Amino acid sequence: MNLTELLTESRTLCHTDIVSKKRALELASETLAGQPGAPATEQIFSGLLNRERLGSTGIGDGVAIPHCRLADCHQAMALLMTLATPIDFDAIDNRPVDLLCVLLVPEDGAEEHLQTLAGLAELFSQADVREQLRSCEQAAQLYQSAHELADAQRA
Repeated sequence: MNLTELLTESRTLCHTDIVSKKRALELASETLAGQPGAPATEQIFSGLLNRERLGSTGIGDGVAIPHCRLADCHQAMALLMTLATPIDFDAIDNRPVDLLCVLLVPEDGAEEHLQTLAGLAELFSQADVREQLRSCEQAAQLYQSAHELADAQRA
C-alpha cells in the first residue's frame, strides 16, 4: 500500500514536542487508537515497543519507521510525525530522529506489511522528500506534502 492510502490528516502531527523514543511511541499509539478499526492504545504501544526491542526501526538520515502487526487491527494505517527537536532512536547511523512514520497492519497482512515497509523506506531514502516534509510548519501542510510526494513516487 502507498502512504496516500494509509495516512489521514488526523494521523499527521507536525513539530511535536517529544523528548524520548518511548514518548514518541506513546503519542503515536494514543493517536492511532482513536481511529476507526484500530486496536487499543496499550496494544499498539506494546506492539511497537516489542518490535523496537528486536532492533531499532530508525533507518538513518533522521527517519524512523516504527511498525507492527496486530490481531485487533482491522485495516492498515499510518501516522506521520515530525518532531520539534530530534531524539535518540538508536538508529542504524546513530543520528537522532525527527521524522517518524508509524505503520500498523493486521496480523494476517505479512506480505502487505513487507511491501508497504519497502515503499516507505524507498520514499524516505530520498533527501528531497525528507527536506520537504521537515520544512512543513503545520499538520495540514505536512499531510498535503506527504500525499503529493507519495503520489509522485507512484507515478
